[in-house]
Amino acid sequence: MKKVISLSMTCALSLFANETIDLPTLEVSEKINTQVVKDISSEQIKSADLAEALTKNVPSISIVRRNGIANDIILRGQKKDNINILIDNAKIYGACPMRMDPTISHILTNNVENVEIIEGPYDVENFGTLSGKVSVHTKQPSKKLSGDINLGVGSYGYKKGSFTVSGGNDYVKVLLSASKEESDQYKDGDGNDFLAQQKQRGFPTKNEYVSDDLKAYEKKTVLAKVFFNLTDNQELKLSYNANRSDNILYPMGGMDADSDDSNIYTIGYTAKNLSSFSKELNLDYYYSDVDHPMSTNLRNSGKMMFMTSHMKTSIWGAKIKNSMELKDSLLTYGLDTSTRNWKSDNYMTNRNTGAKTPMSDSFPSTDTKNKAIFMKLEKSIGKFNIDIGTRYDNTTIENNLRENKYVALSGNIFASYNANDTTKYFVGFGKSSRVPDARELFYGNMGMTPSLDLEDTKNYELDLGFDKVIGDFNIKTKLFYSKLEDYIYNFGTEFENIDAKIYGIDISGSYLINESLFLDYGFAYQRGKKDGKYADKDLAEIPPFKMNLALNYEEGKSKFTTEILAVDKWNEYDSNADEQELAGYAVLNTKYNYAINKNFDVTLGVDNIFDKTYTSTNTYQDVSYVVSGGSKSLLNDPGRYMYLNLKYTF
Repeated sequence: MKKVISLSMTCALSLFANETIDLPTLEVSEKINTQVVKDISSEQIKSADLAEALTKNVPSISIVRRNGIANDIILRGQKKDNINILIDNAKIYGACPMRMDPTISHILTNNVENVEIIEGPYDVENFGTLSGKVSVHTKQPSKKLSGDINLGVGSYGYKKGSFTVSGGNDYVKVLLSASKEESDQYKDGDGNDFLAQQKQRGFPTKNEYVSDDLKAYEKKTVLAKVFFNLTDNQELKLSYNANRSDNILYPMGGMDADSDDSNIYTIGYTAKNLSSFSKELNLDYYYSDVDHPMSTNLRNSGKMMFMTSHMKTSIWGAKIKNSMELKDSLLTYGLDTSTRNWKSDNYMTNRNTGAKTPMSDSFPSTDTKNKAIFMKLEKSIGKFNIDIGTRYDNTTIENNLRENKYVALSGNIFASYNANDTTKYFVGFGKSSRVPDARELFYGNMGMTPSLDLEDTKNYELDLGFDKVIGDFNIKTKLFYSKLEDYIYNFGTEFENIDAKIYGIDISGSYLINESLFLDYGFAYQRGKKDGKYADKDLAEIPPFKMNLALNYEEGKSKFTTEILAVDKWNEYDSNADEQELAGYAVLNTKYNYAINKNFDVTLGVDNIFDKTYTSTNTYQDVSYVVSGGSKSLLNDPGRYMYLNLKYTF
């Protein structure tokens, strides 16, 4: 026990050595401009929803809740393509134009080892990192035979089973992981399920569910990996991730997802110390696809005929990257390319005959082709650490109607100064860009007009802050100012380029109270404003002040965590983008884990202990909501949720 606690006591000091920190609960490792949320598959066992897990543990991340699963995130006031989300260094895009299946929903928590978050434009290796990068890393195979079996149950009919097994030898290592889970509709703090919330909001009858006993979702996943040690300095990695979801309800929208199926394939080759000109050579290829049919099949309007919008997207990408040592510097350079396709197929189905009547597509089948070259230099000069990066992108977006071309040069510099063993300062400045997607350019349904001449968005950002250790107390403060040129903004009938700014601060850290008890804390605040003459100058999708507090206790075989998630009133919003004022809230959660023996442990948890009724997510213009009483319909978050998980490890 004392060894574990000693790691917690030195966690803040370890930041200055850029080492990994092992905490008794959810492990968090931070470099000066990076936060890594670790051990997610073991600690975040409530459900498969990675968005909810990150919201609980990262103050600058807020949830965008659409249902009980498959939720989205906002990072420092940015979401959609304005942040880059990678899964095992592979890109995958959601197929739904209305964000039913955001990127982060295509990987489940039981397969995630850790998530690395870089805030700001400080990534030149990947296409489209405008304001931040979220890198999801899944479980890795081990040489030793090992694995686990999890059985979980929870409120609202939640059931889950999963297993992982891994093993190998000196030449090959294999991992196989699979899971299945399902849930009924959750109820808010007033006891209202999805249908009851629809009725409470005054939904038109045609938009209500046909029944009050519909399941909220069913999900299955498989993760398989094979690693080959070709020689002492060469490795080949193969992986496959499959996600199969069925009947996912989106109660405040006009449609539900009949299914949501995705695949991610990756191949990676690494060679180390090939020569003085190659410390490490990486060759990577990936392919991913998403099949997402959504329909009115479960609504009253679909009793005779129901509408289906069948969306599909796929992307392949390849990268070659080489790093070499130059005295006390590390130079990395490479080539990056990818091609994404996005298409739709809309039709009406006669329920009696099964006959399908074609409808106009949401937009034509569109390809986004990117080619890029990048370079970065990492250098140490005395007490200074300096990272410099640059990237040149050439992108073509084309379909049978139009071809748009975009050329961009991005770059950044990030420097940190180690004043002493307990104090570090940092400052960074960068410029990045991202191109519009097919929806923003060509979407022509639901009253929208295509915006064929959109420019790419440019982000000019300044970040600065410090990291300080004072005895058993650690504090890290980050401030940022982001100037957005040609920011792509939804005005309801079309997308337009505007100029805007987002600025804010977040403070995080920990305090070791004694050998068994420590506190984690985090606060985040950001504001966004449009430049120019607008009736409402507030920028949409900017969450209010958020606070995360977690009190952690570990003694012997027991671990106990109590956390508070508090959010201020949402009273600065863009009314022209159909946002609304939301009340503030504070939710209390608790979790207890007991190690029965070296193989078995059990976890009991309760979220929203006081069964509070609250709403975390605003009604964004970018999402289609059912309108009732002149306003878009808000979805309440879950009420009290209790869960139990039994885990066997070998």
